[in-house]
Amino acid sequence: MDKKIAVLGSGAQGSGIGVDFVRAGYDVTFIEQWPAHVEAMRAHGLRVNLPDESTLTPVRAMHLCEVATLREKFDMVFTLVKAYDTRWSVELIKPYLADDGLVIGLQNGMTIDVVADVVGPHRTIGSVIEMASNMYEPGITNRQNAPKDSWFALGGLDAASQARAEEVAAVLRHSGTVQVTDDIRSSKWMKLVVNAGELVPSAILNLPLSEAVRVPGMHEFMLEACREAVLTAVALGNRMVPIFGNDGLELSDPDRFVTQLLDAVLTQFSRPDTRTTVLQDWDKKRHSEVDEVNGLVVDEQARLGGSAPFNALTVELAHRIERGELDAKPENVDLMVGAVVR
Repeated sequence: MDKKIAVLGSGAQGSGIGVDFVRAGYDVTFIEQWPAHVEAMRAHGLRVNLPDESTLTPVRAMHLCEVATLREKFDMVFTLVKAYDTRWSVELIKPYLADDGLVIGLQNGMTIDVVADVVGPHRTIGSVIEMASNMYEPGITNRQNAPKDSWFALGGLDAASQARAEEVAAVLRHSGTVQVTDDIRSSKWMKLVVNAGELVPSAILNLPLSEAVRVPGMHEFMLEACREAVLTAVALGNRMVPIFGNDGLELSDPDRFVTQLLDAVLTQFSRPDTRTTVLQDWDKKRHSEVDEVNGLVVDEQARLGGSAPFNALTVELAHRIERGELDAKPENVDLMVGAVVR
């Protein structure tokens, strides 16, 4: 296949998806900032541990500092960096994007406008990604959802990019089910809605998602954070739309809608040991995307003249953990449940 593809951010998610592209016959370059991971990929290839099998695939890998040595142009760049790293990383790869190349943001958070600001709406494809992976050893990713159990949505920001969304979907379908939507902004907001409830709140307890949600009061806390997020999304002009391929979602009732969304994540895409990306970041002493998820809800509500107390408390506790003032631990439930009255 003649398309040249870059996977910009080859961590847990990027490694698994990129290997699917390689095994489908595409010319793929993995670009990563973790030196040991780059060296492991070069020396041994990429091992992907799936629920039912393990594969080892030779890949082409390079460090971020080597991007300036590139002489080729990419037809598609799939970005899987953290949301807060979007602007600089897309600026980094922009000179190596073909004139008609596309940047596809396989990320949490509302990163599509940042990508479009750098490369233009006509070269920007937004996405929703729903799969779980973790990586603790260089060269090895543990993908908890096989392609048949992974789900993506894709859509362009203008007519030109929307017309090419199916072209990208044809590639991404090697890694999961792909739905092309004509309202990717609303779809991304709906993913942020469920992320607001599950990513950071469960990490604050230092528990896998399936355990955190069973702590008395936490399910209700998560739903309240989701409700604040969906009301914010709608107030900004977005629509409640189906995601995860679930056409049975209740689109006229925000309370029922967020309950169904959270249940879908818990039952369809999580395993008993699934630790959210935020908890994985904290395990590695790294900054999380709390400001790009819960913080966005708080900021947008403030701009609208309202408030989002459950999301605001989530941001406050996450910041305390990241500053080293508070440990992530199950006892933090006492700081969350009952602290905010609806």
